[in-house]
Amino acid sequence: MDNKDFIKQFLAGLFFILGIILIGFFISTIGRDKGFSQPKFQVNVLFKNVGGLAEGAPTRLSGVNIGNVGSIDFLEQPIRGRKVRVTLNIFNKYRKQLESSTRFAVKTEGVLGEKLVEIYSIEDQPGVDLNNPIIGEDPLDVSDMAATFAGAAASFTKTAEELSKVDMVGLSEVLSESSKALLITSEGINDIMQELREITLKSKRMFDRLEQKIIEGDLFKVF
Repeated sequence: MDNKDFIKQFLAGLFFILGIILIGFFISTIGRDKGFSQPKFQVNVLFKNVGGLAEGAPTRLSGVNIGNVGSIDFLEQPIRGRKVRVTLNIFNKYRKQLESSTRFAVKTEGVLGEKLVEIYSIEDQPGVDLNNPIIGEDPLDVSDMAATFAGAAASFTKTAEELSKVDMVGLSEVLSESSKALLITSEGINDIMQELREITLKSKRMFDRLEQKIIEGDLFKVF
């Protein structure tokens, strides 16, 4: 082997080794930024439906990335109506904050509809036991929303059709007559109340006079 071939093989080997070192450096840097090398613990959350949530999806606490979805499995027996178990890989440094959380929900983010697990901390609410399975909140079902809105729209349409059949002129006349009748009734009630007040005053004066006569000892002189 001449010197020229040796130099070519040496340079090729050197570039290969440098490439391996650079790849390892980039993987280490990215892993450190993403927290791949940080210690984690696992939390199990139970759902009825995860709505397309996938393994590796981010997990957030009050908007902060604290881990990801490790696995999604079916339970052999449903627990409180939940049959899907989602295992979350959470960074150890967020354990204290997570213990005070009360809501675990599957949310949709972005235009493409990326699924993630969002965790909320609510004041004056008891925290959770991270050692036991946690009951999560299922994602909002868009199809159910569409059916609800469709039903509401149909109800509004029917109400509008019924209102269009009502004789508004006749209705206004009925309301006008009713208001007049109420006015006459209120005036009659006012007259009755006035008469009752007058009777009450007269009765009071009479009883006061009788009381005075009794006190003076000449009650029979009144008659």
